Amino acid sequence: MNARTGGRAPVLPPVYFLMAAILTVGLHFVFPVRQVIPSWARYWGVAPLLAGFALVIWAARLFDRAGTTIKPFQPSSALVVRGPYRLSRNPIYLGMVVALLGLGMMLGSLTPFAVVPVFAWAIQHRFIRPEEAMLENIFGAAYAEYKAAVRRWL
Repeated sequence: MNARTGGRAPVLPPVYFLMAAILTVGLHFVFPVRQVIPSWARYWGVAPLLAGFALVIWAARLFDRAGTTIKPFQPSSALVVRGPYRLSRNPIYLGMVVALLGLGMMLGSLTPFAVVPVFAWAIQHRFIRPEEAMLENIFGAAYAEYKAAVRRWL
């Protein structure tokens, strides 16, 4: 619980991801609009789906190894800048986006791809911006230098 969420436990990013995945599948079946990926090519979606999950797991393990929290809105005790954090300040969220793109590819219709930018926007405004402000307060110049060197998404 924290002040940002009014004393309630916040809805965490994996829940946002799960809701986005359910919405992606639901939109495909309710409003498929147009098939943009041929049925023979839909299996290619497995690659970004699995790559996205692998990126999430890799990035999360680095938090664990550094002995810092992965939970949003809780103060970090270490600034993780190794591995995928050299290319993206938010590889966990990036992995979720990549996994959603893979899911959309597997479904093949245009509609599921509408969920991806909405998910990315929601994550950026709900989690990334507050997390970056907290990291700036905790790590000061070290985070400012990292932020200047590494892009938010990719």
